[in-house]
Amino acid sequence: MLGASLKQAVYHSNPALQLPWNLTQVGLILFPLSPFLGAVLIVLASLITLVRQWSKVIRRPINWGFALLSVLLIITAGFAYEKTPAFVGLFNFIPYFIVFAGLSALIQKTAQLRQIAWILSVASVPITILGLGQFFLGWSLNLTFLWVVLEWTIAPGGQPPGRMSSILMHANTLAAYLVIIFTLGIGLGLEQWQLIKNKIQPSQVPLIFLIVTGILNFIGLIFTNSRNGWAIAIFVCLAYALYQGWRILVGGVASIVTCILLAAFAPSAIAQFFRRFVPAFFWARLNDDMYPDRPVALMRKTQWEFAWSLTQQHPWTGWGLRNFSKLYKAKMQISLGHPHNLFLMLSSETGLPSTLLFCGLIGWILIISIQLLNSKYLHQEDRLIFFSYLVVLFGWLLFNTVDVTLYDFRLNTLSWLMLSAVCGLVYRYDQEQRLKHQ
Repeated sequence: MLGASLKQAVYHSNPALQLPWNLTQVGLILFPLSPFLGAVLIVLASLITLVRQWSKVIRRPINWGFALLSVLLIITAGFAYEKTPAFVGLFNFIPYFIVFAGLSALIQKTAQLRQIAWILSVASVPITILGLGQFFLGWSLNLTFLWVVLEWTIAPGGQPPGRMSSILMHANTLAAYLVIIFTLGIGLGLEQWQLIKNKIQPSQVPLIFLIVTGILNFIGLIFTNSRNGWAIAIFVCLAYALYQGWRILVGGVASIVTCILLAAFAPSAIAQFFRRFVPAFFWARLNDDMYPDRPVALMRKTQWEFAWSLTQQHPWTGWGLRNFSKLYKAKMQISLGHPHNLFLMLSSETGLPSTLLFCGLIGWILIISIQLLNSKYLHQEDRLIFFSYLVVLFGWLLFNTVDVTLYDFRLNTLSWLMLSAVCGLVYRYDQEQRLKHQ
């Protein structure tokens, strides 16, 4: 059984797609450490798949939806406050729509989802080790080879200082990355545990590897000092506990979270009691006591109110992609790349029609994926890995309500990879059911 599963993961069921599948796997191995090389291979795999599966791709309504969204985004760029950054901002969207169309036609089996999760888990180890070295041993590095082919920058003490960021551009970016890997790792670990328990998998080495990497990623996540990352990690743990029916774990996690929240936000008398055993590292970060002099302009509430006011002024076409930063600086005298909410950013920069279409397309993918998870068509042994991808996507949505991940090349690519994977599987099962009923 394991041999057959491995064969399905390495070899594509369609021989015409073996080359792009090989390129995708190699690209994912390289991607964390060399995003440029990894992206070249992934994009090449997508384009080859598009050429070889064009008749299938062109018939999918979701691809027509993203094509319409591309047209709307180009129109909004034409009406932008400053057109040059708006047209440059299109590259954070339209190329990924093309990659999505290709990868969703390439990824068709749960064995491929499992293989992708394993590759990402293994490839994350150097990122985490470099981050821990940065935080605990004071490692720093500035290595560039052939401009963007290999570019490693490890800021001394982290970016921002005191927060682990590894070779990524910001601690929040690393937190978002580690949450994805942490989520997939739990899914793989639970699968391995079930295989060992059912005596299908005699070796415990894969499970031990996943436990070690999971612990390392969790430690790294803590020291990113990212409230967003902490919240999503708690959501992930609760999601798995509820899915597995582990009520004691749900109660335990809920109790720990409640204690931390009370230490951070309860009235003084109550808070002081809980602060005796909850480390200040957690509660002081949550209620901003750790950074008491933060300017009002850096508060998320201020940014969200400004983004919504921009939306109200130009509700149809917005102010143009990448224009928020200039407008916010003119108003607040502080440079800020985005309003720390993807959906408010889209509404203020591209208008409500484009934002609603984007949300509708993502929502449709999630809805049909949940339907597949709850259907009789998905095999019992495949449900856990598929559920893991859904947890990643819901975690991504939650993270983007308090931050914006699409400006990081790694995170944006991983997000669209996850969407492509679940969408590709849904279409594969839909096609199989239609053939059975013909």
